[in-house]
Amino acid sequence: FQTVLKILFSDKPYNYDVVVVGGGIVGCAAARQLKISNPNLNIALLEKEKHLATHQSGNNSGVLHAGIYYVPGSLKAKLCVRGIDLAYKYFDEHNILYKRIGKLIVAVEPEEVPRLENLFQRAQKNNCKMIQLIDGSEIKKYAPHCKGLKAIWSPYTGIVDWGLVTRSFAGDFEKKGGMVYTDYSVDNLCFLGESPLSGKPNEFPYLITCAGLQSDRVARLSGCQTLPKIVPFRGEYLLLKSHKRYLAETNIYPVPDSRFPFLGVHFTPRMDGNVWLGPNAVLAYKREGYKYTDISFNDLYDSLTFRGMHKLMWKFLGYGLKEMYRGIFIGAQVKQLQRYVPELTVADVTRGPAGVRAQAMDGEGNLIEDFVFDGGYGSLGSRVLHVRNAPSPGATSSLAIAEMIGEKAAEKFDIKHRTL
Repeated sequence: FQTVLKILFSDKPYNYDVVVVGGGIVGCAAARQLKISNPNLNIALLEKEKHLATHQSGNNSGVLHAGIYYVPGSLKAKLCVRGIDLAYKYFDEHNILYKRIGKLIVAVEPEEVPRLENLFQRAQKNNCKMIQLIDGSEIKKYAPHCKGLKAIWSPYTGIVDWGLVTRSFAGDFEKKGGMVYTDYSVDNLCFLGESPLSGKPNEFPYLITCAGLQSDRVARLSGCQTLPKIVPFRGEYLLLKSHKRYLAETNIYPVPDSRFPFLGVHFTPRMDGNVWLGPNAVLAYKREGYKYTDISFNDLYDSLTFRGMHKLMWKFLGYGLKEMYRGIFIGAQVKQLQRYVPELTVADVTRGPAGVRAQAMDGEGNLIEDFVFDGGYGSLGSRVLHVRNAPSPGATSSLAIAEMIGEKAAEKFDIKHRTL
């Protein structure tokens, strides 16, 4: 009985020392870092779609976050602050276009001002760079059409095309001798010696998964616990019409309210010149469903029969109905946006794209706020490492997350002795 994992994903006769599952930005960054740290290892990256960055990594706001929002001492706080530095350095070294356009977090109501001030203190504890607390009159310097009582100004915040960055990471990995396989899905994991369910297995000792919207399902293949569970939430954006893009030339964000599960609407300029407005947050009927008509009965059943989802729905029933209403009626979404830019009108916007967030949730309906890594249990525990939760700021943090994955792999996996 040999303790070598096998994955039933193809009939190609390749053997590797380490396989990384997931061709999003975290998976590609992790594979790249592993190859840099262990140039003698044979490493493969597997992606179930035909193209890399098909889902969260290619359908997001494109923001480089400075680390303001996150609980001091959390993985999100630490890895975001380090990750944005690493990202800017990488972009400069690889000639990847980005814009450091900054971000305003704006208090528009008196009751939001104390929360904003507390958020500023949190950002200072997180060692966020270049942040300032400014009054309402100074807001106009950075966003002439925005109004507010007070704001946090973060000039270090930027924008980039994260899909392009993902493909650049994968290109680095391949140049160093790594192999990328697209259109390959994971069906089963077992020890060598067990009967395969189907197909011809590939054999390898160590596995790292960064499976995003499928992360809980892939982790369960190796016997990991079912929680945290991934529940997909679709965020629907509006677009500013081209002649109105001057209304938002920097990121304009709300002050977060801990009473509600999601951040709220914001203005996000994009690298292609568009300005995204939103999003709302509604349950997706399919884990990778970007429209109301995208339905998977298996995925929907999975979400609706989950105890944690029941608790979340009852706790935030009114909030959820409002989010659905804003998704149907553009005017309701615009009304929220007018709190920050009063001159915005319904005539200034059109319907835009959507993204799906892999939201990790516990059995009590609490959203998991921090990054989660799972090393597995039992005999497989020393051979697998799962990234169970890496939502925003996962892209900003990706190079720092990759460093952590590399460190954990060095601790868990017996790979130092391997040579070409």
